[in-house]
Order: sequence, then structure tokens, then C-alpha cells
Amino acid sequence: MKMTSKFESKRSRWGFSMVEMIACVAILGIISFLAIPSLTRMRGESERNLAIARAEALNMGMSTYLQVVGRSQAATNWGTANPSLTENNRRYALIQPYVAYSESSITLFLPQGYTANLPRSITAMTKTELRDASNLQIFY
Repeated sequence: MKMTSKFESKRSRWGFSMVEMIACVAILGIISFLAIPSLTRMRGESERNLAIARAEALNMGMSTYLQVVGRSQAATNWGTANPSLTENNRRYALIQPYVAYSESSITLFLPQGYTANLPRSITAMTKTELRDASNLQIFY
């Protein structure tokens, strides 16, 4: 018959020791401490990429609107349509049918904190001006 000590028999019945549990919690804490900053950075970068993609969609919508309506009619509509809206939202309402996944306003279309200013003249075909939450212009 094999003899076992009291310690060995209790150890096999009880599971992990307190020291082992503390070590596991410490390791998990270190891993999460290292992972959280990179996750927040990736989220910020993805929102910036989404804002750039949406600004490009606005540019494509302007181009399509110009082709569908015609250069002279587009220039006339761009400067005079729906005076009850702000200038930017008025222009967005003109190109909204030609923008993929468009929302009801330009503010809802862009990620939170980003703004886009549509150009004053549609015939010049300049890009939409994109700004981030700190009002810095994003060149894309």
C-alpha cells in the first residue's frame, strides 16, 4: 500500500492554491494593461478611415449629380436650392440620392466629431473639405 501525506491528498481535492490564483489575475491584468491602448488607437484610426471614405462618397455623389443633371443646371441648383437649410445641408440634399448609404443629414452621415464642408462651386469639382474633432483639416 502506497503512503501519501496529508498535504498531497488535500491538494488533489482542493484545486488551485491562492498564490496560483493571484499569479493568474496578475498576468491577466498585465495583458489587459498592454492591450487597451492599442484597441482605443485602432478605434480612432478606423473612425478616421470611415470619415475619409464618407468624404470620398460625397465627392462621387457630386460627380454623379453633375453628370445626371448637367453642368449649368447643377451650378444653378447648387447655389439656390432650399434656403431653409444651412448651406452645407442644402448641398447635401441635392447629392443625397447619389450617395451610397446616405443619411438624412450630412452630420449623421459622418462619424461623430468629423465635419465635411462641400465646395462652394460644383463645376470646379474640388474635393470636400474634411475636418476632425479638433477642427484640423484632413488631407485625403
